Amino acid sequence: MRWVHEFGPEIDKRIRPYLRPTNDSYRTDETYIKVKGEWKYLYRAVDSMGNTIDFMLSENRDMPAAKRFFTKALTSPHNQLPRVITLDKNPAYPPAIQELINEKALPKETLIRQTKYLNNIVEQDHRFIKKITKPMLGFKTFRTAEQTLKGIEAMHMISKGQAKNNSSVLSAVEWLNKIFGILA
Repeated sequence: MRWVHEFGPEIDKRIRPYLRPTNDSYRTDETYIKVKGEWKYLYRAVDSMGNTIDFMLSENRDMPAAKRFFTKALTSPHNQLPRVITLDKNPAYPPAIQELINEKALPKETLIRQTKYLNNIVEQDHRFIKKITKPMLGFKTFRTAEQTLKGIEAMHMISKGQAKNNSSVLSAVEWLNKIFGILA
């Protein structure tokens, strides 16, 4: 696990410049991750094609956390400004988005849809994260959860073909070696 904690965030940081642009239809949701025996919230957003826009682990599920998440997603260089944001019925999202519109971080024309069935793409994308984190039976600290999730999400983005490399496993390994400066 020391390797995961060390290189997970580093892989996430190094692949960001190579991520393909996402489209302007955001699907946002949160899932639960156990940290110190308590449930924490992993905010995630994908576009309409299933490409990961961004993710953020938070201790709270409230308006400031939702605003932090959207601010983080909007500042990522591979993301476009959203034309439409599809949300579930979480009451924290609309005020957070309205504040971002008031601060001119989001355009006024951004359409907000609060419908459950349109979020199936992000709900299905949670399955990959849960498949890896569930056998771990939770994390001991918030910091290790963040670091591990950064690595898991980064590798998931690579496996989905979001990074500008070939989609085969061998080429992904070669590409990671290249961005880390490791000669074969």
